[in-house]
Amino acid sequence: MIDKPRLLLHCCCAPCASYVLEYLAPSYNITALFYNPNIFPQDEYDKRAAELRKLAALAAYSDGVDVSIVDYDAAIFDDAASPFLHEPEGGRRCRICFEIRLAETLRLAIEGGFDVFATTLSVSPHKDAEMLNEIGDALAAESGVSYLRSDFKKRDGYKRSVELSKQYGLYRQAYCGCKPSLVIACNR
Repeated sequence: MIDKPRLLLHCCCAPCASYVLEYLAPSYNITALFYNPNIFPQDEYDKRAAELRKLAALAAYSDGVDVSIVDYDAAIFDDAASPFLHEPEGGRRCRICFEIRLAETLRLAIEGGFDVFATTLSVSPHKDAEMLNEIGDALAAESGVSYLRSDFKKRDGYKRSVELSKQYGLYRQAYCGCKPSLVIACNR
C-alpha cells in the first residue's frame, strides 16, 4: 500500500466538493473541512454542513474521506468584510472571505500535521481561481505546508459536480453564502 500525502481540503459546499473529492481521492488521504463563516444564516450553514457529511457517507472514495465541521461563527466574516458589503461579487469582500477561509484551513493543517491544503472554491465558475491560488501560495510560503494550486472548473469539473450532485441528491444552494449574495439571489 502506497502512503499518500494528507490533504486538508476546505469545502465550501457538498456540490463543489463532490467532483473535487472524486478527482483528488486517488492521490490523497483527505479530510474535508467545512469552515465557512461567510454563510448566512446559521440554518443555511447547518444545512450545507449536513450535506457534506451526506456526500462523504454516500460516495465511494478510495480510502474514504474524513469530515471536520467547524462551529458556526459569522462574526469572523462580518467583522472583516463589513466595510465592503456594498461591493459587487468578486471584489474585496470576496478576497477577504477567501483569505479568512484559507488562513484557517492552513492553521488547522499545521495543527493537524497535514502535508497539503487546498480548497474546492475554484470549481465554481463564479470564483476567481487565480485569486485563490495567489492567496494560497502566499499563505503557504513560510508555513511548511504546501498549497495545492487548482482551477477545478477546468476539464468539465463544474459540469461533473452538477452531475454528481444530482446522482447523490445534494442540496444545491442558490447563493454563495454571505448576506450580500443572498440579497442578490432574492432579487433575481
